[in-house]
Amino acid sequence: MAIHYRQEDKTEQDTKNKVYSQNTHCGDRMKLTSEKLPPGPCNTSLSQYAAKNQKYFQWRKEKTDHYSHSKLVDKALQLLNERIRRGDAMACFLQGQLYFEEEKGVDYMKKIIDSPCPRVRHLQFAAAYNLGRAYYEGQGVKRSDEEAERLWLFAADNGNPKASVKAQSILGLYYSTKEPRDLEKAFYWHSEACGNGNLESQGALGLMYFHGQGIHQDTEAALQCLREAAERGNVYAQGTLVEYYYKMKFFTKCAAFSKRIADYDEAHDIPMIARVTDCLPEFINKGMAMASFYHARCLQLGLGITKDEVTAKHYYSKNKHNNYSLRIRWTLPVTTFTKRSWALVTSHCFSSLHVSFLYPYEG
Repeated sequence: MAIHYRQEDKTEQDTKNKVYSQNTHCGDRMKLTSEKLPPGPCNTSLSQYAAKNQKYFQWRKEKTDHYSHSKLVDKALQLLNERIRRGDAMACFLQGQLYFEEEKGVDYMKKIIDSPCPRVRHLQFAAAYNLGRAYYEGQGVKRSDEEAERLWLFAADNGNPKASVKAQSILGLYYSTKEPRDLEKAFYWHSEACGNGNLESQGALGLMYFHGQGIHQDTEAALQCLREAAERGNVYAQGTLVEYYYKMKFFTKCAAFSKRIADYDEAHDIPMIARVTDCLPEFINKGMAMASFYHARCLQLGLGITKDEVTAKHYYSKNKHNNYSLRIRWTLPVTTFTKRSWALVTSHCFSSLHVSFLYPYEG
């Protein structure tokens, strides 16, 4: 049986329909993150220098005002302006990125995208993703899903592994939430992103195979996707496997696997895992909640582990604020999924998280 996504290239991995009011932020929508700067000799050498000369990069506690955010931004802009005057295209991108993070800089990203200079080609994909994010969130421009989609398609560049892989993954998300939904396109873009190493999309493919959304139902392919994603650190895929083991009555495996995930520390481990895996914290949290719930069930009922109702209450309490329960099913119809899921992703209020933007086939 063939798996309909490309295998991860570890070498590559290493190296809307409405216009909304102007100057409104994402609000109840998902808060996206910026595309990272493409790797290059300049960035590598700077990182190596910083590693070897750490004392020059330590904050001076006795002059904290000297390193205030505003002064650092001003200094960075001064240095970048000097490089821009010398014709450094990379500096122009960095300036746009800095302005963007400060809720400015749309014009700079447009300049990069429209530049005819071949030397900035590798920057155009990242700039297009970030500008698409601005249009989607309504930051510095009038909100427009259609313009965000256009820019993300440009940034994704037909699945080019050297383009914006984050744009490829976000398109999988976008097509599973826009009205009308286009799950075949969502599957296509998650497949492209997965083939280029995106861990979030690999977990999404596993769920799509499980429920036959955008592709024929294929449990074997689903498990392969989920297991590979889980091995690479996708906590939501890990939580999904825990649920699968429980439902299939593999209680010993469920109890052992779920404990490892449920024991993650929410305050410290989630930010770290998000940085390392580039997965959304909301889904890391949800994966932990799934694991906590099923580990508590195993302890409460003595399934695959010695019965311990006191410890079971502890794991139930870890899951309590996320309100994960048996109401979450594998087979909820896709018609239950609505655009409101964008709001649920960013709310940090998992008591109402019964749908998910990335996984339209689960409630």
